[in-house]
Amino acid sequence: MEKHTNEVEDNQMRALSWKTRVSYGLGDTACNVVYGMIGSLLTIFYTDYVGISAAAIGVIMLISRIFDGCSDVIMGFVVNKTHSKYGQSRPWILWMAIPYAVSAVLLFTVPHTATNIQLIYIFVTYNFTATVCYTALNLPYGSLSAMMTRSSRERDMLSIVRMALSPIGRIMAVTFTTPLVKLFGDDQAAWVKTMAIWAVLALLMLITCFKNCEEKVKIKVVKKEKIPVGKTFSALLKNQYFWAVLILWMMQNVITSITGTILPYYCKYILGNDTWMYSVLYFAETIVIILGAMVCPMFIKKWGKRNITLAGAVVAIAAQVCLMLNPNNFYYMFAITLIRSAGVAQLNATVFGMLGDVVEYSYWKNGFRQESMIFGGASLGFKVGSGIASAVITSLMNASGYISSQGADVVQPGSAISMIADIYKWGPVIIWVVAAIMLVIYKLDREMPQIAEELANR
Repeated sequence: MEKHTNEVEDNQMRALSWKTRVSYGLGDTACNVVYGMIGSLLTIFYTDYVGISAAAIGVIMLISRIFDGCSDVIMGFVVNKTHSKYGQSRPWILWMAIPYAVSAVLLFTVPHTATNIQLIYIFVTYNFTATVCYTALNLPYGSLSAMMTRSSRERDMLSIVRMALSPIGRIMAVTFTTPLVKLFGDDQAAWVKTMAIWAVLALLMLITCFKNCEEKVKIKVVKKEKIPVGKTFSALLKNQYFWAVLILWMMQNVITSITGTILPYYCKYILGNDTWMYSVLYFAETIVIILGAMVCPMFIKKWGKRNITLAGAVVAIAAQVCLMLNPNNFYYMFAITLIRSAGVAQLNATVFGMLGDVVEYSYWKNGFRQESMIFGGASLGFKVGSGIASAVITSLMNASGYISSQGADVVQPGSAISMIADIYKWGPVIIWVVAAIMLVIYKLDREMPQIAEELANR
């Protein structure tokens, strides 16, 4: 019996194969196909191809994000109650793959009818995609990493591979979408065709992730005890590291929402190009993030997750401030983007490893595991944060007099142009300062070796 227990422990701590790591990362690549569109080009599609006002889109996204965040908490409980031959988290990747792919295409099939009906359709399909399908897929996917291994190093590797591959989804959905839309006719039908291509590719990646990522963590329960919901919720609220990482994840997503949403408008109306400049800037940024995530392991081993992420935040702030010296020159902007992305890469690579450590910290402190609750609660924060960011951006644009063009060439007022520029220049600086403050507070890195040792002795 003791020999069997030791074998189980060894299996939970054993290094994962690169096939498993890459397969896990492909799951986030697939998730970012849709989330990349929601966080970037979907707004300009609604305003400049369907003709919906920016303010209306902002309100829909904010309300939907609140629903979306609440669904994460509910999904956390659902995953905790899931018991199948595939485990707790893994089966949801299989169950939601097809609905997720279909929902992605439905986002762009807005009917040509009265504006009120269009708004209802947008609200329903947006929530079907984000609140239902994406949540039921992405939350179990996120908690799956904590169920695949008990090793902090392996969770770091999963996080790094995940964040190295996840930008590829955004590259697919964002960088190559506008050229394909132009190729397919530069109308709404072109958007539908393009999204259908991405949806099929995402489906194949999700099946690969499900097939190759096995849940290995088995928690030995000496006495079967039902933990009250209030107790688990209270433990979550009192976990200071949960709140620190939640805010970090929120800031990461808010930064992505700001740059992703406003950059297409910046290129179109300030740089005067809506064909290739946005694609080039976005592609350059994501490639640097991928490369930065790939070299993170050597830095993490020497300096720790918190320290390299804080250094990255300082680099990102400095680069964004330098952008203001010459914000209308594309080549200067390209160079700044490369430098800023090198800083952004650190948080992208470490945030999910930090969440995995929060799971182990919670288990050490409270005596019971909260994978789904922790990932669900953090996901609630980052989704509500992105909803607020989208609402603020679109409200500011609307207040400045932005004109929804409905596919036609229009002359935007100077106030709208100035607002687009200010959002892109100052928004990331404010958010990165908040992230840096959270990183100064975060101290779990130095506590993890002792926590891991005590858990192993239990």
